[in-house]
Amino acid sequence: MPMLTDPSVKYLPYPDVPFPPGYVRKWPTRRTTAAPRWLSTDLRDGNQALVNPMSNETKLELFRTLVKIGFKEIEVAYPSASDQEYQFCRSIIENGEVPDDVSLQIITPARPDLIERSIKSLAGCKRAIIHLYNAVSPVFREVVFRNTKEQTIDLTLNAVRLVKKLSEEEYARSGTHYTLLYCPETFSQTEPEFAVELANKVYDEWGKATPDDPIMYNLAATVECGPSNHYADMVEYFHNNIKNRDTVVLSIHPHNDRGTAVAAAELALLAGGDRIEGCLLGNGERTGNVDLISLALNMYSQGIPPNLDFSNLPEIVELVCKCNEMAVPTRYPYAGQLVFSAFAGTHQDAIKKGLDAQAKRWEGVDRLGQGKKYWAMPYIPLDPKDLGYGYENLIRVSSQSGKAGTAYVIKQTMLIDLPRRMQVSFYKVVQNESERSGKEMTPTMVTTAFKETYSVSSKPLNRIFLKSYRLFPLSPSTHEPASPLSDFSDDPLTLTPPDEDQSLLRFEAEVEVDGVPRTITGDGRGIVLAALDALKSDLDLSPDIGESTSQTINADNLPHAKCVTILELFVAGTTPSKSGVGSTWGVGISSDVATSKCRAVISAANCLAGDKSFPRAKMVFTPRSSANKYHGDGWLQEVKLRAGRLLSYNSSDSRQGLKVQTTV
Repeated sequence: MPMLTDPSVKYLPYPDVPFPPGYVRKWPTRRTTAAPRWLSTDLRDGNQALVNPMSNETKLELFRTLVKIGFKEIEVAYPSASDQEYQFCRSIIENGEVPDDVSLQIITPARPDLIERSIKSLAGCKRAIIHLYNAVSPVFREVVFRNTKEQTIDLTLNAVRLVKKLSEEEYARSGTHYTLLYCPETFSQTEPEFAVELANKVYDEWGKATPDDPIMYNLAATVECGPSNHYADMVEYFHNNIKNRDTVVLSIHPHNDRGTAVAAAELALLAGGDRIEGCLLGNGERTGNVDLISLALNMYSQGIPPNLDFSNLPEIVELVCKCNEMAVPTRYPYAGQLVFSAFAGTHQDAIKKGLDAQAKRWEGVDRLGQGKKYWAMPYIPLDPKDLGYGYENLIRVSSQSGKAGTAYVIKQTMLIDLPRRMQVSFYKVVQNESERSGKEMTPTMVTTAFKETYSVSSKPLNRIFLKSYRLFPLSPSTHEPASPLSDFSDDPLTLTPPDEDQSLLRFEAEVEVDGVPRTITGDGRGIVLAALDALKSDLDLSPDIGESTSQTINADNLPHAKCVTILELFVAGTTPSKSGVGSTWGVGISSDVATSKCRAVISAANCLAGDKSFPRAKMVFTPRSSANKYHGDGWLQEVKLRAGRLLSYNSSDSRQGLKVQTTV
């Protein structure tokens, strides 16, 4: 049958709550400032909802986890439903599994034959809560039980008298203290006036509630049949009209039929609720109970201690899923695998900028010793590390991602902070590969693409491979080599025009071009310009220099700090775009500044060369005598980069110049 064009002919709207004329609701202007009392009903309400109920061994494993999380009140069974349920209660009590500060709760219908067995199930524990319930809404009174209001009241009070009598007798025998939790089941569909009338009569019949030993009322949204604000209205009405409010605990038990159980619970707390009942991940009948994880972490993200510990949330989620034979959607709040992941480029850019800004802000707090390390991050309401997650999953790269996503991955895996215009250029490489494969680019795949694109390897990856180089200072007057250069400067990369005061150098490098050894030579003011002159004279490459930067990398797994040089080259006579498109970029990594510059030049030259035909070699490289002594980039011996590549190194120094073997 199709949906009705006018559903009002079949479905009734929720009724108004009978507040007095002119009454102003209190809950809309209140804030939650402290955590409620929590009741986990995973082992009872959650267990009843399972296709295959948990074994007692499984329940015990989950019970121990609930205690470890910090629950002080746990509903453990429906002992009158089966012998297995009854035996679980007895086993955890008799085997000493229940801490003294944890109260056990069981549920029983308002039936005399079931109440006695339920009370016995908890004999011997220090604190026990009897959850007594009967459905009292019109549809149950008139259709299911065919009772009047008066008959419903009589049935309820008879059950309360029996619970009182038997619990006092058991207290005299075993010392177990019993608290009454009465549930006018289907509260959400019951007339508010009748729910209050019945609850007040229960209060009088129990007759011993005090502020230190209160009576509890379970205000169950057994079926979520109205919006969250309506449920909050019902709770506030009950809160206003129940007698001796300071001796009463209002326990909130939303279900999730409309998908708003967490919101209903939050509003009900503002309306007067004291206690929340629910399950981890919201397990429960139909669409489930309120999710205690979501609710607690909503409070946590607002700076309110929930008094529940979800520091190892991935392990908790795994256990709950195993016990309940369920799975969590990947985008489920807090617990889903992708809940802290961003694939969209705009989101990734905001998150990367947020992380960078926050790192600087927190560093300032540490340096100055004042201020607060508050969390303020686009799209991420709380720190994933607080829940046992890392940051590696924050940004995931696909064809829908952007420059910030790939830049974030490179910074995380290789500790290199890419210039903005280079981010645009490199993302085109990643995007093309992602579109080709139709799949996500993992961090390993992004890092591999980076190394291949920019020739960051100990072996030739592209057409030009720098094996070693020598630097000679040149006489300013004759441009002839003078004494050999004995060491390298550790100054940051600076690129200056030839007519400015910078050392005139000769760059002589041993390279492989398309697999063939050859030597290239060039002169220039500074290492970079000298290397570019060699590319021009020997390989007919005449690029201009664009943007350049240098960075220092320190990592625990490296014996020495490394310098990273990033260099932009573009075809002479053209102008690079603001976005970086049309330029080529080079990356050089070394513990020696000069070597990192040389590698950056060759790296960028590889990107610029394309399928260009090179001139014939002017000379063939001949290895020098092994008697010559070399020194230079010794940090490369047995060093494993964060990216996972093993670097090796050889060097020697002759009287004719400084030669550096540049295998990366």
